[in-house]
Amino acid sequence: MNAPLRRGQCPTLAAPMQTGDGLLARLNPVTSGLSPKALIGLCEAALRHGNGIVEVTARGSLQIRGLTTRSAARLAAEVDALSIAVRTGVPVETGPLAGLDPDEIADPRPLAERIRAGIADGGLGDRLGPKVAVVVDGGGHSGMDAVAADVRLTAGRDGSGALWRLGVAGDAATAKQFGKCDEIKARDAVLEILKAIAALGREGRARDLSRQALKRILVESQRSTLPPGAISPLAGEMSGRTEGGNVGRCHSQKQRRNKILPLTDGRFAFPIALPFGHAPVDDLIGFVRKVETCGIAEISLAPRRTLILLCPSETSAKVAQTIAGNADFIVDADDPRANIAACPGAPACASGHIPARTMAAEIAATMPGGLDLHVSGCEKRCAKPGHKGLTLLGFSDGARLVLEGAGPAPLAHVARGEAVAAVGRVAGLVASSRKPGESEAQCLERIDKNRLAKVFAGEH
Repeated sequence: MNAPLRRGQCPTLAAPMQTGDGLLARLNPVTSGLSPKALIGLCEAALRHGNGIVEVTARGSLQIRGLTTRSAARLAAEVDALSIAVRTGVPVETGPLAGLDPDEIADPRPLAERIRAGIADGGLGDRLGPKVAVVVDGGGHSGMDAVAADVRLTAGRDGSGALWRLGVAGDAATAKQFGKCDEIKARDAVLEILKAIAALGREGRARDLSRQALKRILVESQRSTLPPGAISPLAGEMSGRTEGGNVGRCHSQKQRRNKILPLTDGRFAFPIALPFGHAPVDDLIGFVRKVETCGIAEISLAPRRTLILLCPSETSAKVAQTIAGNADFIVDADDPRANIAACPGAPACASGHIPARTMAAEIAATMPGGLDLHVSGCEKRCAKPGHKGLTLLGFSDGARLVLEGAGPAPLAHVARGEAVAAVGRVAGLVASSRKPGESEAQCLERIDKNRLAKVFAGEH
């Protein structure tokens, strides 16, 4: 067992990270789909060796909390005994329904494997930092839009075939876009960008590369493998917005969340979300045992802190939907909890000043209309980095409301015991102020910030 990792790195089974409630181990199965037996085995191991809490992350990895150095070693051995192969090295991620999604433009798995092979052949794994990641998105409804990556490829239609749109440093909405290319060119471009990141050292990320540097990298990789014009347009003059792809697709994905989806192999997929990304293992074990009786033989870990049940029929999917609802998992996209991200907070996290998940649940119960909100136990904003919108931050003397993207200064401060009611007042203001067809973000941009602050503080 290696020494615990410092913060800023990625915890693994072999090298867990110290948190306020012990060590935390994260695992990403090579095959995202787990049998009910394997998932139950993982949960039972978490109960024996951890504190009985499991989490599914925003990227679709599984986390087990409350470990010790000794128990973490036993956990790793039990994962091996369950024959769960855990992915190591640079993450090259595809959607949980890759190859099964009927709306997918191209199967991303072959390209992802070629990129993994290129990383191994080039010896890049040891030279890149632990947070460097690649996304290969087939363009369906697998939910990869919100997953940030250093390099991302997204399939797009080109006549009767498919080309891959290249993005750097961000999610589907924020990445710098660098046009489209075929599969060979896409692989080579990704590998060249990763080499440039590796040259920056273990702390290097794609965001550290200038646009001019990326242009040079792409020109050189184009010359080495394909004739001129293979990337079109070249080097960054195209954005997801001008292509018209990201906004519509994100909306479509949101509409399809928690809906039963027919798959290409005749099965049906039904996603459920864990409230704020976590569940007591006893609750999860009981749920898995019940859905197993419906004939469900595979459960996939998925982005957005989601489990996807792969059901043999639409009828079994509907039964599983009822079971999940009765177990208090999120089965409806309109559930207020679906749009609230929350870290463990105090006392699980040593940095946490407020019990973030407990408060998030209380806030959701007061907001029938919902609110896109991040509840963070401290200023690090671990549960949803890069969030644009309202964030409730915990401090030693209470909680503060921040409108991310409108400046770093908090809008107002309240005592911890008043925070839930304060957020409820803000949610009421937003709901009453929104115009027909207006998004929450547009409404927040329009509302006077002083008024927002006074409502939160209870002065208006």
